[in-house]
Order: sequence, then C-alpha cells, then structure tokens
Amino acid sequence: MNPIQRLAELGQSVWLDFIDSSLLRGGELERRIRQDGLRGLTSNPTIFQKAIASSNDYDDLIQRASAPDTNEAILERLMVRDLELACDLFRPLYDSSHGVDGLASIEIAPSLARDTAGSIETARRLWNQVERPNLMVKIPGTRDGLPAIEQSLTAGINVNVTLLFSVSRYLEVVEAYFRALEARIAANEPIDRIASVASFFVSRVDAKVDKALDALPSSSEAQGKALRGRIAIANAKIAYEAFEHAYSGERWKRLAAYGARPQRLLWGSTSPKDPHYPDTYYAEALVGAQTVDTMTPECFEAYLDHGDPEPRLEQERAEAHQQLARLKTLGIDLDEVTRTLEDEGVDAFAESFDKAVKSIATKRRQDKAA
Repeated sequence: MNPIQRLAELGQSVWLDFIDSSLLRGGELERRIRQDGLRGLTSNPTIFQKAIASSNDYDDLIQRASAPDTNEAILERLMVRDLELACDLFRPLYDSSHGVDGLASIEIAPSLARDTAGSIETARRLWNQVERPNLMVKIPGTRDGLPAIEQSLTAGINVNVTLLFSVSRYLEVVEAYFRALEARIAANEPIDRIASVASFFVSRVDAKVDKALDALPSSSEAQGKALRGRIAIANAKIAYEAFEHAYSGERWKRLAAYGARPQRLLWGSTSPKDPHYPDTYYAEALVGAQTVDTMTPECFEAYLDHGDPEPRLEQERAEAHQQLARLKTLGIDLDEVTRTLEDEGVDAFAESFDKAVKSIATKRRQDKAA
C-alpha cells in the first residue's frame, strides 16, 4: 500500500489539483485512480489558462467556434468538455464509494465572487451543462458567495466552497450548509447524495504571516522566528476542531438521520510557497479523518514517493491555540491577514481567467490569419 492509499485508510482522500487534455485522454488519470489511489480532482482558472496557452490540445474546440461566440463562452465550453470527461473517468469510484469520492470540480468565473445572483445562475448553468452527479461547482466563500452557496445546495447542486482562509468564515459556510439541507428536508427533497467540501487555502496564510513576522523589530525576532511556518497549520487545526464540534451536535444528528453527509474540510494550496520547507510539509501536517487534500501533480508525486501518513490534525491543539494567541500579542491580526488573502485570491483567479480568455482570443486571430 503506497502513502496515498494509506491516507485513504486514515480517512483522508487525495484529489488532484490539476486538469488538462493529456491527463484526461492519455490514460494517466485512469492509472492514477486505479494504481495510485487518487480519489478526485479540482480545477481552477489558473490551471485552465496554463493548459490552453501551453498546448494545442484545445485548438479544435476554439477553431470550431462560430464568429458570434464570445471568448468567455468558448472558455466555458472548453471547461465543461474536460469536466464531463473527468466525471466519467471518476464515475466508477463515485459509485463504489456511494458518492463520497470520485468527484471533479469546475469553478464559476472569478468575476462573480461578489455577485450573488450571477453566481447562482452560473452554478446552475454549469451543473446542467455537465449533467453528471459527481460534478462539484466551486463557489468562492466570500460574503456575497454565501447566499449563492446556500441556494445552490438547496437546489441539489454539489458545491465546493473555495477560497477560505478564516475559521470565522468557515463557520458561516457550515451554517449555510446546514440551512440548505434543512430546506431540502422541509421540501421533501433527498439529501443523501448532496456532496460538499469547504476548501481552505493553507500555504498562502504562512506566506503572508511569515513576511509580517520577518518584519518584526529585533526585540521580537526570536518570538517571530518560533512562529514561522506554524500559523497556517495552527489555523487548520482549529478549523478541524470546529468541524468536529459542528458535526457532533444535535442539529447535525437530525440531518444525519435523513442521510446527510458532512461537508468535509478540504486542504488546498498545500505545496509550500517557501522553498526552505519540505515539499510535503503541509500535506504531512494536515492528515485527518473526513478531510480531503487536493495536491498539485508535484506534491502528489512527492507524497507518493516519501509521504509518512499519520493523523496529525488532532495533535497539539492546545499549542495551536497558543500560537495564534502569541501571534496576536506580536501585533499581527490574523483576521486582517485572511481578509487580505481573500481579496488577493479573488483578484489572482480573475487575472488567470482573463489570461485564459486572451489566450483563446490570440488563437482565434491566428486561425483567421492562417
């Protein structure tokens, strides 16, 4: 049993944070599922932008577009086509796991992160276009995204709540999930196949906090150094503590009696931004039951090669709380950090989305010139 498969034995599913045509059509994805223990897949605008710009694999769809088609519509069509195939390749796992895994995620346009109505409409459109029960639609967990998340779940759409950084926002996401399930029960709609994850972006927290720690005056240098590379993991451990509390109470037990499944915590951005940290630094620290780690191909290969699975999320919780308290005494406001990270995350994905659209526009111009 390899380290990825051992994670599954400990209750953590590994998904791949990557998609492109060669992965889907060259047999690699099937091999990773069958041999390596891969259990799902996520995508985002950055991944698609790189796939379009770095290959000719999508030129056929771009060339077939008619003149009135917008570049944004072509991008959506391209994403839908890849996610249909990904869902089909994962379908046997989805069926054998009774809907727990074998899921693949598509993301709404980042420009909708603060557009509730637009998010709801786009989530419904993507869900209907792909038309696979093992699709997840990624909706950012911004303030304006929360109603879209709740309404989409109420409509029976699987939702990957993305771009989470703070525990306080996560608790709002849990509330939205509970309300959606309760609304479906009230409407006599089934809830036993509703799938959802709440995705924390991990390494970005340390990238931001470490920079602030490095800027502390010399009088606080030793304290700052002791917290370097610790805050993202501490934050995740406290989020996991909140998860366990939420999914052990009476309200959840009533939902579980109707077949509801927990909205698992998903750890994203688990490749270290700091090259001084080991390549499996966050993946090792974030192992816990009923969680997901969506890894880049590089992180996946590294963990497959030298991962050391052990359920560490439940360890040293008191220390995690103390670390966040010490951070506050140093004058670093984690709430402010996470708000900034949310804004930067929306902007970064919007930029990647715009680049993907521009890549399509460039290829269309080249086709006309030829």
